[in-house]
Amino acid sequence: MLQALLRAFSRLPLPLIHGLGSALGRVVFILSPSYAKRLRENLEISRCYSDRKEYERLLGESISQTGKAFIELFPIWFGKGMEKRVVCEDWGIVERAEAAGKGIIFLTPHLGSFEISALYCAQFMPLTVLYRKPKLAWLEPLMNEGRSHVSLAPADLSGVRKLLKALKKGEAIGLLPDHAPGEGEGEWAEFFGRPAYTMTLAGRLKDASGAAVIMAFAERLKNGYKLHLEEIPGEISPQALNHAIEDLVRTCPSQYLWSYNRYKVPSGARDRG
Repeated sequence: MLQALLRAFSRLPLPLIHGLGSALGRVVFILSPSYAKRLRENLEISRCYSDRKEYERLLGESISQTGKAFIELFPIWFGKGMEKRVVCEDWGIVERAEAAGKGIIFLTPHLGSFEISALYCAQFMPLTVLYRKPKLAWLEPLMNEGRSHVSLAPADLSGVRKLLKALKKGEAIGLLPDHAPGEGEGEWAEFFGRPAYTMTLAGRLKDASGAAVIMAFAERLKNGYKLHLEEIPGEISPQALNHAIEDLVRTCPSQYLWSYNRYKVPSGARDRG
């Protein structure tokens, strides 16, 4: 029943869906003080604004965009033809990486619509993405069905092996590079001037496979999306990774998920360097 309702919802015009998401974002911001506090603090730390007036404007946009990011999951998962709403002028980067035959690591930070990035890319190539179970149990079966266009790799040793196997076959994988890893899976590195426990997996997979690393950001537009791609050359250390994410976020700070608990300390990871 729920899936049928979500499919019906997904047939609404995208601007209307985004309008509902904007309203939802504002309601959650009002009703959840802890959520609002984290969003405010993380945005303030970033210094992606010139003065207080700009901060308040950016805060309002971020609240709205966060609601859109959640509610658009359902048309992306259960709607039809959402990949046709994506324009990409940078696909030549992917074609050149494919020609090298060593696989592609797509890095999609919590910026814009990272779900539609995977949907778009998966229509052209096999794509395996690292997967963590959502905290909301009812969301997991919906997520699994909605992501049927990709192969899911669990966030454990078996999943890492699956990712490496895909790369060695010359296929593509997807990672959220600003996802806070578990203890032993990262290193401390500065992120917008504050220590953040940062994944080492992207760098290790590149070193093991020789794969190309491409940053992907699907910018949310009025009635669709624009996928921006940029290859990241050289070493993918945690600090280099964070610098690359910062540079990308500064191009469109209102669409970053500032409410994400990026600076949490995993159990056992006490040393901040």
